[in-house]
Amino acid sequence: MARILIFGGHGKVALLLEPLLVAQGHTVTAVIRDSAQEAEVAATGAQPVVADVEILDLDQLTNLIAGNDVVVWSAGAGGGSPSRTYAVDRDAAVRSMDAAAAAGALRYVMVSWIGSRADHGVAADASFFPYADAKWAADAHLAGSALDWTILAPGTLTLDPPTGRIALDPADDGAVPRADVAAVVAATIADDSTIGRTIRFGGGDEPIGHAIAG
Repeated sequence: MARILIFGGHGKVALLLEPLLVAQGHTVTAVIRDSAQEAEVAATGAQPVVADVEILDLDQLTNLIAGNDVVVWSAGAGGGSPSRTYAVDRDAAVRSMDAAAAAGALRYVMVSWIGSRADHGVAADASFFPYADAKWAADAHLAGSALDWTILAPGTLTLDPPTGRIALDPADDGAVPRADVAAVVAATIADDSTIGRTIRFGGGDEPIGHAIAG
């Protein structure tokens, strides 16, 4: 069993992930920005910790991560201004990776998006560009690190019920229930064959555990 720290602990995927990990016997800490979110997070069995990752420096993040075995990054600015998108989705994410290394929490799972790549194709004047640019920068930093990393890149997120099944490298937008994304994160933590891999996926017919196995 592991001690797992989740950034973005009140996000839709994280709230579905936390009870899965708790049920598996892990000790789960969820980092949230707003104390008003504590009760909802605590109800999942996770321990909420209020901290604003946008303003924490490397040393503060290292202290926050210290004592954990696994870091899951599921945080994001959620749209809004380009400056905040870069501050959270790129800069804070990168600091968390460096902090994880400093804290000795070497297993790091990034929740990204299916289009995250150098040639993501989003026009520089598009409103989505800061997100695509920031996520790719963070993913590239992680892939170049010494961490035991996995980048999970789901397609369009839906609120549909979970199916327990996915498809890798879908040709379309890869629509996938958030609950299945949460299940993929949990399965990834349990499967070391996912280390050092970017796994792009959407909804499909293959059982999650079988689909992600290296």
